[in-house]
Amino acid sequence: MKISANDYLLARACHQNGAFFKWLGDRETSLLRKQLTEIRIEMPVFITGLARAGTTLLLEILSRVDGVATHRYRDFPLVMAPYFWERFTSRYAVSQVSVERPHKDRIRITKESPEAFEEPIWQFFFPFVHDPKYLHKIGRETSAPEFERFFSDQLKKILLLRKGGRYLSKGNYNLTRIEYLSKVFPDARFVIPVRHPQTHVYSLMRQHKLFCEYSNKDKRVPDYLRAAGHYEFGPQRVPVSFSSVATQRILEAWQNAQEHIGYAIQWAQIYGYIAELRQQDKELSERIFLVRYEDMCANPKATLDKLLAFTGLPSGSSVLENLDKVSKSPHAMTDMPGAMRQEIWTETDQVAGLYGYRSVDKI
Repeated sequence: MKISANDYLLARACHQNGAFFKWLGDRETSLLRKQLTEIRIEMPVFITGLARAGTTLLLEILSRVDGVATHRYRDFPLVMAPYFWERFTSRYAVSQVSVERPHKDRIRITKESPEAFEEPIWQFFFPFVHDPKYLHKIGRETSAPEFERFFSDQLKKILLLRKGGRYLSKGNYNLTRIEYLSKVFPDARFVIPVRHPQTHVYSLMRQHKLFCEYSNKDKRVPDYLRAAGHYEFGPQRVPVSFSSVATQRILEAWQNAQEHIGYAIQWAQIYGYIAELRQQDKELSERIFLVRYEDMCANPKATLDKLLAFTGLPSGSSVLENLDKVSKSPHAMTDMPGAMRQEIWTETDQVAGLYGYRSVDKI
């Protein structure tokens, strides 16, 4: 993972001086007010789920739909003023060759690739969302008019910049805010990928090890990831907290080098919450589409057809391109002992069963 000095300094400045860049975003909004007033946010699509479940894969596929607008890598770090930032960076744009992203997961990117960059805004307005001492759920009862105005204007700016009609986002942490987002955007659609807990935990463990290695080589990496709102793996890692008891168990497992148990508890917490939410709120459940990672890899065309029908997004040749390249991770679990796999299953079996998973599944 390579971070230039300029990128690092600017990312830190944006993270540490959020109030100034929020003010800059408001000035940008004032200048664009006439254009933004004419833009409607219709049926925004929020892809959200625990990291390594296939959120980026789904973002890559749906971002090819005609008329879809997303945040891009080029929007970071001046996320709060995307219009000003794009006008500035466009002056110095040069053609780029795609490279594999730092995750080493076969996904190739450029500055124009879609990416998740809502999180810096969330962590500015809601500073507790990555603090392990607090619960991270933002429910329907939440009232934050200033955030809602700023966030809605942000979505409109992305629609304006990308000349789109439908907003698409990927935000792993938005799964803690589904109820709130559903209130702010009553016609929003939520796409939630889920993955077999054993392979999912294995993937999370690999990523954590990889980003810790990056951080050992470059001490700036954790600060850069915090600025981008990434706490899933690496030294700056923080669990998503729905329960103080579960969060304490996760932290203790990680402190005792039981990575697999910590991530397994996290998996059960997150997908248990989603299952409970769908059961208790039937109206919201109709706006949630579950995508099993294994189904997407085994039959991408059929899965995509259902997804497009659910979101109301049009199909087309550009969406279908490269679907034949969608496949399961090539990293086999041969180095994970059977006892470790069983411990993962012990923590997740009840919730996993709700999604059709069994311990005898081929993984």
